[in-house]
Amino acid sequence: MRKSFVLGCSIALFATFGTAHAQDWTKSKWGPDDQIGAANYMTPEIVLKAAGLIKTGKVYGLGIETNSKTPAFPPRTFKVLVLQPGQAGGSGLGPNKTTYNDDIIEGWVGIGSQLDGLGHIGVDWTYYNGNKSGDFAAADGLKKLGIEKVPPIVTRGVLLDMAGYLGTDVVKEGTAFNVAEIEGAAKKQGVEIRQGDVVIFHTGWVSLIGKDDKRYNAGEPGVGVEGAKYLVGKGVVAVGADTWAVEVIPFESKNVFEVHQILIPMSGTYILENMNTAPLAADKAYEFLFVLGAPKITGAVQSIINPIAIR
Repeated sequence: MRKSFVLGCSIALFATFGTAHAQDWTKSKWGPDDQIGAANYMTPEIVLKAAGLIKTGKVYGLGIETNSKTPAFPPRTFKVLVLQPGQAGGSGLGPNKTTYNDDIIEGWVGIGSQLDGLGHIGVDWTYYNGNKSGDFAAADGLKKLGIEKVPPIVTRGVLLDMAGYLGTDVVKEGTAFNVAEIEGAAKKQGVEIRQGDVVIFHTGWVSLIGKDDKRYNAGEPGVGVEGAKYLVGKGVVAVGADTWAVEVIPFESKNVFEVHQILIPMSGTYILENMNTAPLAADKAYEFLFVLGAPKITGAVQSIINPIAIR
């Protein structure tokens, strides 16, 4: 009886998602001018409840190090140049000989631990809230849906330890997380997914960086199409993982990055890639206060991030 009830609820949830998006997914339920999507779910009440999750004061940085060796989706690359401007000859500045280092980043923003903004992914040149590429995407920055529009994300974070649930250190590439897997892991951990949450999956995939970059880039376990619709139906703010795309690769069908499409343009749900989840999983820290302030780079599509989990 319980299994039938859960299955019925899941089917109803998908039907609701499907009906709403079949009608016109290009119109945000938060209005024609909305540019923040699922961040609208965050309320002062949700923030206060999330703050109440802090019991030990332990802080976890969820970002990985970003450098020239960080594996990334081709053709993305990254490097840092350090200069000493105006200090030729080693004389320093002024009689007190002030010296300093400055840095220049040469590379792509979508590398390492990153936030995919609502201007990143589209469906046939249509993006979140019906914005057409030709109307807002310009070489000198997005005119709408830029990273600068993302508000501070402070809410309840939920870690789903899929490696632990499946009894492995590193979940096999091509393993899809759909309703059965998501609900199974949540039940085993004794947590529920609520509206306004940030849900992050631990698979062990980041542990391959520097050890087997070829495998790391070739595929990954991740959220399936059914799972993405389920999470959207729950009203989550963002979905993340310790993988470079969050969604399962190889894809479940011939469709390319369909989970990205369901989450970003169709639902306004943010994606958090390459999260450092291992310390949370090791401590069985399955719920926590999640904090992220994205850099306000005007017109940027993505952003390198280091979110914080506090428990």
